[in-house]
Amino acid sequence: MRKTFTALLALAAFGALATPALARDPAGVRYSRIPAGAYSIVAEVQAKPGQEAALRAATLPLVQLVRSDPKNLVYFLQEDRAKPGHFIFYEVFATVEDFEAHNAMPYVKDWFAKLPTLAEGGVQVMRMEVLGHGH
Repeated sequence: MRKTFTALLALAAFGALATPALARDPAGVRYSRIPAGAYSIVAEVQAKPGQEAALRAATLPLVQLVRSDPKNLVYFLQEDRAKPGHFIFYEVFATVEDFEAHNAMPYVKDWFAKLPTLAEGGVQVMRMEVLGHGH
């Protein structure tokens, strides 16, 4: 009985790992929800030497928090493979007001408050407009 239970647990864990993320998340990226002229951001932050793991740990929780915000349309956190500790965000909001509301969220403000200790030079932000849309 114990072997069967252990095997079932292993199978369940494997199934959870093998399932593509979008299959588990029916919301996913829906291009049809992104209006022409949407407000998009590419932001970069660089960890101070020796603070790469600490900045990564402080930043990873933002993914789920921001994606759970109904006003966020797309949010990706990426790390440069050639330069660990160099993080690049790609974010899409329908309007600049939605983006500003995102920046006012307590979890975003808390993250910004950690940057003087963890990052070099704060966040560099490129503000853009989405030229295509899903319709």
